[in-house]
Amino acid sequence: MPMTDPVELTRALVKCPSVTPEEGGALVLLEERLTAAGFACTRVDRGGICNLFARWGRAGNGKAFGFNGHTDVVPVGDAAAWTHPPFGAEEEDGWLYGRGATDMKSGVAAFVAAAIDFVQQTPPDGSVVLAITGDEEADALDGTTALLDWMAENGERMDVCIVGEPTSLEEMGDMMKIGRRGSMNAHYVLRGKQGHSAYPHRAINPVAAMARLCDRLASRTLDVGTEHFDASTLALTTIDVGNTATNVIPAEARATANIRFNDEHTGESLTEWLKAEGDKVAEEFGVGVGLTVKVSGEAFLTPPGALSELVSGAVEAVTGRVPEPSTTGGTSDARFVKSHCPVVEFGLVGHRMHQVDERVRVEQIGELKAVYGRMLADYFAEG
Repeated sequence: MPMTDPVELTRALVKCPSVTPEEGGALVLLEERLTAAGFACTRVDRGGICNLFARWGRAGNGKAFGFNGHTDVVPVGDAAAWTHPPFGAEEEDGWLYGRGATDMKSGVAAFVAAAIDFVQQTPPDGSVVLAITGDEEADALDGTTALLDWMAENGERMDVCIVGEPTSLEEMGDMMKIGRRGSMNAHYVLRGKQGHSAYPHRAINPVAAMARLCDRLASRTLDVGTEHFDASTLALTTIDVGNTATNVIPAEARATANIRFNDEHTGESLTEWLKAEGDKVAEEFGVGVGLTVKVSGEAFLTPPGALSELVSGAVEAVTGRVPEPSTTGGTSDARFVKSHCPVVEFGLVGHRMHQVDERVRVEQIGELKAVYGRMLADYFAEG
């Protein structure tokens, strides 16, 4: 029985122009390959987003090992700045070029190839589940969450899950993610009273109030870190007044802050603090205050244990490196999976993702497939 080539599959996926929310042929391709390999496939489309659920084995029969990933990619940007066509999947000097080559079509190709070969060569007493979304790079409202909702409604499950996002820092296998910081955006609007700048006593200046508020937010030390997380951070990302007149005190001022928070906080507790800070400044300056908060994900941790040991052992067996357990970086769909089952992220070196000339080392794709295959073998060997 021929082995499944993850490099060939990566090339085929990169050639699919699947910029969110376009499916671009990527999930159609995967459904064809997986169906031919004996996986039961179901399209779980929602809100104009395409998703794919695939399972080998009978649902509810024994243990269920899951993989999660996405085939959607960020926009190309200036295509003329690329030295290789963004969807050409061309190879040069050991690199495979293309949008999504790193984030994360190579990861999807690697776990799909590993899963196909594993179930065909050593059929396990259990099931292998692949939950693949087309909505990770955008709002992620109808992607992995749609798959998990559908699974709950249809009696499907994963006992553990590996998210194939790029996690390695400098060398293949040097880092895995056992959790992620929470992420939220706070949008303030302060409302004053417009007036002539020569008569400030006749106006209520929201700009001065916003300056005070932003200083209070930026000067606050949220925490000093926890056992598995770095210190939380708050970054002011924009302050907007939109006033082009130098002799007019404007009526409104707006600002946005992005917070990346550890497990000492929740989105709710930080929202309460943000509201209290806004109210203090509003009272001090006599302005009105509005606050809108969007929490993209809560901080979460898969405590070191059986799953992280499984991942670490497989990575070391293939690469010779012991991955550092980390919670750094942005968010991923692991923030949704963690409510379903224990989850760890492991994948390729990610420092070229989202860039012009995004590319991946060809040999690392096969190496990643081998790691995933070892995870499957070790998991089901445990009985």
